Amino acid sequence: MRRSRVVRVNEFATRSDHADWMVIDSELLRQKARDAAQNARRREIHFFHHGDDDVLHRMLNCLQPGTYIRPHRHLDPPKDESFLVIQGAIGFVTFDDRGNTSGDRFALIDPRKGFYGVDARAGVWHTFLALEPDTVVFEVKAGPYARASDKDFASWAPAEGTLTGVEWLMDLEDRFRSIWKMPSRGWDAQASPSPTKSAS
Repeated sequence: MRRSRVVRVNEFATRSDHADWMVIDSELLRQKARDAAQNARRREIHFFHHGDDDVLHRMLNCLQPGTYIRPHRHLDPPKDESFLVIQGAIGFVTFDDRGNTSGDRFALIDPRKGFYGVDARAGVWHTFLALEPDTVVFEVKAGPYARASDKDFASWAPAEGTLTGVEWLMDLEDRFRSIWKMPSRGWDAQASPSPTKSAS
């Protein structure tokens, strides 16, 4: 099997340095799940594309419960986005332009239940929740990446790294679990996310 060296890009991400092809294996998933558990924001990205200018971006998004992904959309420039859950489970939630959401906008993505992924058109306000430890999502979207315009963050949702963001996440996940008749998260000092340095 052909594996690739993992190279640290920044405090939130790594990438593979393969020249032509590589295998995405369980060791890479385990390593990135460990990285996410140790990261203050409870998630990490692993890139497969060469750099920001690539026309197609492919990545693993590795998540631990309690990570807060501020609702956002990819509108200008418009970018469709696809998500496949490799392990664990996520709650995918969409919103209207005012930040309203409802039960028909709450999608449970869990391969063990026959729900494998989501495809979202450009301009859809969305977020997702890590419902299990060591959740890993494979994401694909168009490049290139420009930090200033990649995401249009929702003005009606709190910023990442704030106590308000933590409270917003807790409320959203409680609603999600209630709609899907899932056990309560049981928020407590151990289970609750902590405000962290903001990152996109």
